[in-house]
Order: sequence, then C-alpha cells, then structure tokens
Amino acid sequence: MEPQNLTRVSKFLLLGLSEDPELQPLLFGMFLSMYLVSLLGNLLLILAVSSDSRLHTPMYFFLFNLSLADICFISATIPKMLMDIHTHHGIISYVDCLIQLSSFLLFACMDNLLLTIMAYDRFVAICHPLHYPVIMNPHLCGLLVLVSFFLSLLDSQLHCLTVSKLTFCVEVKIPHFFCDPSQLLNLACSGTTTKSILVYFIGAIFGGIPVSGIIFSYIKIVSSILKVPSSDGKYKAFSTCGSHLSVVFLFYGTGIGAYVSSAVSPSLRSSAAVSVMYTVVTPMLNPFIYSLRNKDIKRALKNFLSRPS
Repeated sequence: MEPQNLTRVSKFLLLGLSEDPELQPLLFGMFLSMYLVSLLGNLLLILAVSSDSRLHTPMYFFLFNLSLADICFISATIPKMLMDIHTHHGIISYVDCLIQLSSFLLFACMDNLLLTIMAYDRFVAICHPLHYPVIMNPHLCGLLVLVSFFLSLLDSQLHCLTVSKLTFCVEVKIPHFFCDPSQLLNLACSGTTTKSILVYFIGAIFGGIPVSGIIFSYIKIVSSILKVPSSDGKYKAFSTCGSHLSVVFLFYGTGIGAYVSSAVSPSLRSSAAVSVMYTVVTPMLNPFIYSLRNKDIKRALKNFLSRPS
C-alpha cells in the first residue's frame, strides 16, 4: 500500500485484547471491576492522608501525589477500552490517539519519578535522621513534585512529537487496547529506525536515571541499616521501606516484563495482555500495599470512615 503522512491518517483501529464475542462481557466486567477498585482504593488513600493532620509529612505527601498519578494513569486507557468493548467499536481518531499517548506517558513517567523521590525520602530518613526535618522541608517537597510533573510533561511531549513524525499506511490496526508507542513504531511503514532510536533513547534517559537513583538510595539505606546494632532497630528501619520496595518491584517488574515479552513474543496480542499488569494491576494494588502494612494509614482510614456524614 502507498504510505502517506500521519496527518492524513484520520483514525486507527484498536483491536483490544480479544475479538471473541463470547469473551467481551467477561472482559468488560473484569476491567470495570478493576478500574472501580483502583479508583476507590486510591481515592480513599488520598482522603485518609488529607484528613489526618498526623499524616501531613513528606512520605505521605508523596504517597498522596502517587495515588493522584495512579488515578490519572489508569484513567488514560481503561475508560476508552471499556467503551470499545461495550460499543464493539474500536475506532480512535488520530488526535485522540495522540492525546491518549501523551496522557499515558505523562502519568507513567510521573509514577516513575515519584517512586524515585520516595526512595530519596527514605534514604534521608534512615541515613540522616537528625537532619530529616530540615532537608525534607515543605518547600523542597513541593518543588520535587512540581519538577517531576514538568519533566514528565517534557517526556510525554518528546515521545508524541517523535510519533507524530511517523509515516503510516492507509489502514492502521493496533493490536492493543490503547495507543502504545512501541506498537505505533512497529506499525509505521517507513522512516522508523532513527525515530525508534530516539524514542528508546528518551525512554532510557527518563527511565534509567530514576532507576539508578532508586538503586543508589537503597544501597546507602542497606549499608546504613546493617550498621544498626539491634535486630529490632534493623527490622523497624527495613519495615519503613517494605511498602515502597514492593511497589517499586511491582511497577518496574511488570513494565519491563511487558516490553520484554513484546520483543521476544511472536504474538502482538499477547504483549497487550501482559501490559495489563502495569497499566491496570499496579495502580489497583498500590493503595492496598501501602495501607495493609501501615498502621497510620489504617488508623486514618478508620477515623475517616467512622465520621458521621
């Protein structure tokens, strides 16, 4: 087929996870349930942190913003997917595709950077406890979140600008439930080598540096904890990092797994199924990971839910 410029391609077709009509009601019910659980869990965490003055600390401030980012992250893809399943209509316009791509990358990068900031927060709390209130002051915390947002916005716009320069064939069928940048690169007709290198370079910069920061922070944390003489002190210090480490492994493990599977698997549809883990499951589980092992969150939730209406 004769390739044409992306600006002339008015729409894409999202094939979703399955085209089997019998599976559509099951998929709709499953993803609607997961979406509602994710919204409810993160919203309760936000309300618990904001309503309890004892949780107005840097750690919970970052957790508050992480829950906000998770709500936006899952809302960038799942509502469109649910609508497509319900209407049996997977068409998405070119403009809507770029908007979805931009939103998805914005909040994915925001999650990435917030997890890095939370690792730094734990590093300061454990390695420099006496200077913690001075270092992690409200001004710095707000500045870190603001910088994270603008860096995430820069990342998403760079990706969008690169994708907008791709050349597609007349009909573009995306074997995914959202406009995934790697799928768009695979489906472009020509001129993808340089742009693919650029996309992965941008991803390596915005992904590799935060991961390196998390690893460096935890190397320092572990070395500091090992110097604690008492086993109770070591356990208490490790327990403050347990929830964050669980979320880090879940976020990066599922994300890396999805992209590795897309690289080695011959089935493009299977990579879409794997990507459900980091686009849906991770935002859904984050509030439970932080609340189930955290007495302060449990107390705040109990007090909030027991308030008279």
